[in-house]
Amino acid sequence: MSGKRKRNSSSSDPSGDAGLRRYRRFKRIASLSFTGLTALTAALIVALLFLRSQPLPVSKIAAYTQMYDMHGEPIEAYGSARTRDFVPLKDISPNLIQATLAIEDRKFYDHPGFDVEGIARAALVNLQHMAKVQGAGTITQQLARNLYLTHERTWSRKLKETYYAVQMELQLSKDQILEQYLNQIYYGHSTYGIGSAAKLFLGKDASSLTLAESALLAGIPKGPRYYSPYYDMDKAFERQKTVLRTMVEAGYITQRQADEAAREKITILPLEKKESSAAPYFHDYVRNVAIDQLGITEEQFEKGGLRIYTTLDLKAQRIAEEVVRTQLADYPELQAALVAIDPRTGYVKAMVGGRSYAETQFNRALSSARQPGSAFKPIVYLTALKEKGYTPVTRYKSEPTTFTYDSGRQTYTPSNFNDKYFDWIDMRTAIAKSDNIFAVHTIMDVGPEKVIEMARRMGIRSPMKPVPSLALGTFAVSPLEMAAAYSILANQGIRNEPTAIIRIEDYRGRILYESQPQQEAVIEPQYTYVLTQLMESVFDQGGTGSRVANVLKRPVAGKTGTTDADAWMVGFTPELATAVWVGYDKGRNVSAAESHLAAPIFAEFTERTLESVPPKLFDMPDGVSAVYIDPASGKLANDSCPNSRMEVFIAGTEPTEYCTGQSAPAHDGAADYDSKPKQNRSWWEDLKRWWTS
Repeated sequence: MSGKRKRNSSSSDPSGDAGLRRYRRFKRIASLSFTGLTALTAALIVALLFLRSQPLPVSKIAAYTQMYDMHGEPIEAYGSARTRDFVPLKDISPNLIQATLAIEDRKFYDHPGFDVEGIARAALVNLQHMAKVQGAGTITQQLARNLYLTHERTWSRKLKETYYAVQMELQLSKDQILEQYLNQIYYGHSTYGIGSAAKLFLGKDASSLTLAESALLAGIPKGPRYYSPYYDMDKAFERQKTVLRTMVEAGYITQRQADEAAREKITILPLEKKESSAAPYFHDYVRNVAIDQLGITEEQFEKGGLRIYTTLDLKAQRIAEEVVRTQLADYPELQAALVAIDPRTGYVKAMVGGRSYAETQFNRALSSARQPGSAFKPIVYLTALKEKGYTPVTRYKSEPTTFTYDSGRQTYTPSNFNDKYFDWIDMRTAIAKSDNIFAVHTIMDVGPEKVIEMARRMGIRSPMKPVPSLALGTFAVSPLEMAAAYSILANQGIRNEPTAIIRIEDYRGRILYESQPQQEAVIEPQYTYVLTQLMESVFDQGGTGSRVANVLKRPVAGKTGTTDADAWMVGFTPELATAVWVGYDKGRNVSAAESHLAAPIFAEFTERTLESVPPKLFDMPDGVSAVYIDPASGKLANDSCPNSRMEVFIAGTEPTEYCTGQSAPAHDGAADYDSKPKQNRSWWEDLKRWWTS
């Protein structure tokens, strides 16, 4: 017996080992796949539950920017120029719903908030252009963007948009999303929502829109500046045909219905000219300041839910608008501007940029295109008081005069209004009568460069040249600049930067901006006080503002200004500095009657605005001396000089000699504007004269 045993042949089968390995590998892959799929599903469920549990952000559409006046009274909300008429989905015409779905999002009721196919198509286009030139926004994504995000073209914004869209789909029904969308979408012309749009364009309710009307309106939100019938009727109806074609493709209507709708005549209502409820020119000014100077974005300003607290006094604003409207009633083409500033704070209390904002939005209160004429002279005289030691009794001869300048190479020959001259006059008379010869004498003595320097310190930034005609206001300034410059005189030489915005808060109440008042001492108070006393004579008998003296019941200082095309009245009380301009926009001079309208506007506005404020004298600062002088000689008055008047001087510059009782050889115009004898009149009598005038 050999004793040999047989070997197990199956243990050496190679095909059996390979199959076993493949089975084990498949089992491991299947197990890992199942585990991964389970984990992914669990993660997806957790993510969806998380998205559903998280509250949506605060809607920025619902939070309009609101503006308030200085007393906290609402002026008007931005972003809501037209009331949003919320319309339930059931009350919106099915034609409009279908038209919107066809042109904006055919798969709206099928996708989870975003369209994968659309995203892929848009991504391909964007890659081809290497920029984000095409979006794939569903209605839900558009609503998310409009409610919670900006319209910037960035990938991060798109990701956030998709995130919020999915969140909305989890928390709201499709009908709720569509209802919100149709009630907030922008149709142009400050109009949001289909309810307001239907009334604006067609004058009807959203429930009664025909197929043709629905297709027209559904096409506008894609680009209101292009497809609004108010901008381009042809493009609007081309867009309507596009919407009708997509409705056919989507199966909502037949081609026959589309053709009939395209032929239907639609009557578009005229776009109403809507005057803003209050201070429209001030609105624009605040907007420009916030965006251009304070870093507030345009979209944030319009729809960011900001609360903007301004310096406007609605009472003063309404008075200003009413006075301008009333005074210009008989002059349908004449324009006007008014700016009023509180000199103690720099707060802009009223601003009128024209007679009708609905007709033109050009703000003449800010326009540096108007020559101030003689209203510029107080700056010349302030410079002379400070730099050259002029006094109220400084005298020049008012007569036709040719002035030489530029080292004798040029000459300048000014003239007075109506060629009326006054012989020897002092500064008070020159201001009251607006004598041009006196003003040019003064600027030639002081130096035009010094006057420009003073004007710059007083906040005037408009271009000026150092020439003799500068004294007569031949270089343009804005009413805002003039009001701000005169407010320095009212505030004893202290300049407060003109301010329109006190504070800006976001919708949570966080302060985004708060004004920090900037004060600057431009000149010592005694100089502004002396000039103020001289400027009060403008409203005395014979002064250029005397025609409104009966309206003014309080101490007021001011100066008129007239050029061929411009009429000004700029003046102030201790509480209010106001500049009024009257004229035409271009190419037309003002008549004599029209040139007299600025003063009545100023006087009525000032008195009505301050009617609850007791009349107040301008405070006399230290360093001022008050004495009685003889107008004829400019010397101290005594019993030999019966027609004396009280005059104020910078201490140390008052006359030291007494009059002799002999009149000056030349006629003095001072008696013309205040001809009543003032023999031995006391300061108390002068005070009573102001109080009862």
